[in-house]
Amino acid sequence: MAIIEKRNANLMNLIKRMHGVVENADIEKHRQSQNHFGALLGSSKDVLIEDVCIRDHPSEGEILQGEWIYVNRAHMKKYVILYCHGGGYSTGSRIYARTLTSKLAMSTSMDVLSFDYRLAPEHPYPAATEDAMKVWNYLMLLGYGARDVILAGDSAGGNLALSLTLKLKAENRLLPRGLVLMSPWTDLTSSGKSHETKAEIDPVLNADYLKEMIDNYAPKENLTNPLISPIFGSYAGFPPTYIQVGENEVLLDDSMMLYRKLLEAHVSVRLDMFPGMWHVFQMSPFKTAYEAMDKNAEFIYDICR
Repeated sequence: MAIIEKRNANLMNLIKRMHGVVENADIEKHRQSQNHFGALLGSSKDVLIEDVCIRDHPSEGEILQGEWIYVNRAHMKKYVILYCHGGGYSTGSRIYARTLTSKLAMSTSMDVLSFDYRLAPEHPYPAATEDAMKVWNYLMLLGYGARDVILAGDSAGGNLALSLTLKLKAENRLLPRGLVLMSPWTDLTSSGKSHETKAEIDPVLNADYLKEMIDNYAPKENLTNPLISPIFGSYAGFPPTYIQVGENEVLLDDSMMLYRKLLEAHVSVRLDMFPGMWHVFQMSPFKTAYEAMDKNAEFIYDICR
């Protein structure tokens, strides 16, 4: 046990140093560093990447940049994974998310559609949710049904996946087949106790960073709006949901509270807490990350039977 704990501590120190390299006070340079990181670590000879311009109407509307990620072999085409990237709604991109989307495509043998939504502070709430809805509508135009789509996301992307599903529910539209959420950011009021209990050991997130992201994304907004903090949403009739979270992250309670809320609404939900792990550890190129992706695939296979 002591050996495992020492190994995890060493890994967290490494992650903290790597995260410091990517982070930059200049938000544009921060975004560029993330893209470089994603392009470097997200490439694989086992996947193909195809750029796509996304409109929710065939001939009009703003164009969003996206990409299809699919395995370079015969694979399942019936279902598709729609992926929402993380980055606190202020950074991140489809390129940064390749460290996750490539693993997801390989573990599931399903096509993954990842997209760039407008970022804060230039484009605060509700820009990201509006863009996610455009991409959802684009998939419907391509001929997919709602039940053919698995919605996935990490961190703020998990927030966005929940926000999109809650918005679809409010509009009485069909919901996705299921949700896969990695370290979802569900509560921008930061009410969870883990913001304090995990503050000293979380190698990725801290209170100052989260405050900056909140100020960027939702200035002067009511943070209890379910489309901003999905923990305040109504989950009756929600699709099956799978949550992964690291034991050592300040957003641990964001996942735990969501899990309890889904159980109370009688939603089919699973949660795995990974001992010694940190925020979106699935990005890292090591064994536990690949095991977590295999668990994501198992959940997706279960709900697609």
